[in-house]
Amino acid sequence: MAQFGFENDIHSILKLDMPITNAPMARWQRKASSSNASALNGLSPGKSANVSLSTTKTPSKTPGKNKKQTPSKMGGDRFIPTRNSKQMDVASFLLTKENETVDTNEQNATSENQKAMSMSLNGYNIEEAKILHLGGKPLNAPEGYQNNLKVLYSQGATPASVKKTRHISSTPDRILDAPELRNDFYLNLLDWSSCNVLAVALHNCVYLLDASQGEITLLMKLEREEDYICSLSWTKEGSYLAIGTSDCQTQLWDVYNQKHLRSMASHTSRVVSLSWNDHVLSSGSRSGHIHHHDVRVANHHIATLTGHSQEVCGLQWSPDGRYLASGGNDNMVYVWPRVQDGPANQAVHCWSEHQGAVKALAWCPWQPNILASGGGTSDRHIRIWNVNSGSCISSLDTQSQISSLVFAPNYKELVSAHGYAHNNVVIWKYPSLTRVAELNGHEDRVLSLILSPDFSTVATVAGDETIRMWKSFELDPIKKKAKERLAKSTSGVIHQSIR
Repeated sequence: MAQFGFENDIHSILKLDMPITNAPMARWQRKASSSNASALNGLSPGKSANVSLSTTKTPSKTPGKNKKQTPSKMGGDRFIPTRNSKQMDVASFLLTKENETVDTNEQNATSENQKAMSMSLNGYNIEEAKILHLGGKPLNAPEGYQNNLKVLYSQGATPASVKKTRHISSTPDRILDAPELRNDFYLNLLDWSSCNVLAVALHNCVYLLDASQGEITLLMKLEREEDYICSLSWTKEGSYLAIGTSDCQTQLWDVYNQKHLRSMASHTSRVVSLSWNDHVLSSGSRSGHIHHHDVRVANHHIATLTGHSQEVCGLQWSPDGRYLASGGNDNMVYVWPRVQDGPANQAVHCWSEHQGAVKALAWCPWQPNILASGGGTSDRHIRIWNVNSGSCISSLDTQSQISSLVFAPNYKELVSAHGYAHNNVVIWKYPSLTRVAELNGHEDRVLSLILSPDFSTVATVAGDETIRMWKSFELDPIKKKAKERLAKSTSGVIHQSIR
C-alpha cells in the first residue's frame, strides 16, 4: 500500500495544474494584450494604457536558442552584399519628394541651380540618381600578367572547322618561247591531249611538247611559206591530231608514227575551229559554214550547218556528245544536235545576247547541260546557258575581251583568258562567278587557254610569243589519293562487266 501511495504523490507532483510563472507569454495572449492596448488608446487618447512594456515587446531571442542574430546594419542584404549609404539617403529623399506639390515656375527657375549644387556636393545629378550603380573603374592588370583562362571564352572557330584555302601561285610554273606565233584573235593554236602532249601551232609548223618528259618535236610543216596553221584539235584518245589550215584544208595526223593520214577539202576559206565527237570531226570556217566529217569513210563530208553569217571562231562538242556549240564573229551562239538526233541544219538554240565576237565556249564537265560563252571587246561578258531550258542562267561583265574559257573540275571553277585591256587569266568560282585569283604575266593579249588532262595545270599562249603553264588546280594529296582509288574501283567494275 505504501508503494501505491508513493506513485500517487509522484503523479500529483507531475500534474501541470498551476500556471508557469516564469515562462514567456503565449502568442494569443500577446495579440490580445496588443489589441486591447490599441483599443484603449483609440477610445481614450488622454489616458495611458496600463500595459507593461515587457508583455508587448517581442523577445529578441527564441527561448532556449543561442544562435547569433543577423546584424541589422544599414544596407545589409544577402543578394547585394555592398550598398552605399549615401545612395539609400538619396533614394529616400527622392521617394518623399514625389509626393510634394511644387510650383512649376519655381521648379524651372531653380532646377539649374539644384543641378549645379548636386554636382558639386554629390558628384552626380540627384535627379538622375539610382539606388544602385556601378562605381569606379576596373583595375588594370599588372604588367606582364597573362590570363590563361581566356581561351575558354574564345569565339574563334576550332581548327577542325576552319576551311583551308589553297595557295594559287601568281607566277607560272613554266614559260616557253613561241616564236612566229600569229597574233590573231580568231585562231585556235593550242590543244592538250589526254596523253599529256601539248600541240602548238607556230606560223606554218606544228610542234609537240611532251609535258611529262619535256621533249619538243616538230610534227609537220606546210609546203608553202605563205600558208599558216589556223586550228588544232586532239582526238579523245590522244593518238590523232586534226589540223586546220589557211588553204581550206583539214589534215589528219598519226602523232606516234608522225604520219600524215589524209587531207579533207570541203571549205572555201580558212578553217579556224575544230572539235571531235568520236569519229566525227566538225570544222568551222571563215565562210560561216560548219562541216561534219566522218573520218572513217572516203566521202568524209556528211553534213553542213549554215547559221552563222561570219567566221565560226568557236566550236565545242558537249561531253556527252549530244550537242555542238558554235560561236561566230556575228556575235551569235548556236547549239546544234547530233546528225542522228534530227535535221542536221536545224539549230536547237540560237542566242544573240552577246555584243561581240564569240570565240570562247566551254561545256561544264559535271553538268552536261551547262554552256559558258564569252564575248569579245565590244561585249566582255561571260554568260552561262542552260541548254535544256534555253535560258541564260547568269551573266558577268569582266571589263576585258574574252578569248577563251575552260571549266576546272578539281575545284569546280571557271577559267577565262582575256585580251584588251587586262591581258590576264582569271579564275572564277562556279556558279557564283566570284573572283578567286588573277594570273598576270603576259605582256600581250592571251589568245588561247587549255587545261591539262589531270586538270591541275592550265596552259596559255599570248601575242607576246610565250606559252605559260600555271599549276593552279593541284588537288590536296589526301583528295588525290581518294580520287585515284575511286578511279581504280570504277575501272575494275567496267572490266568485270565487259568480261
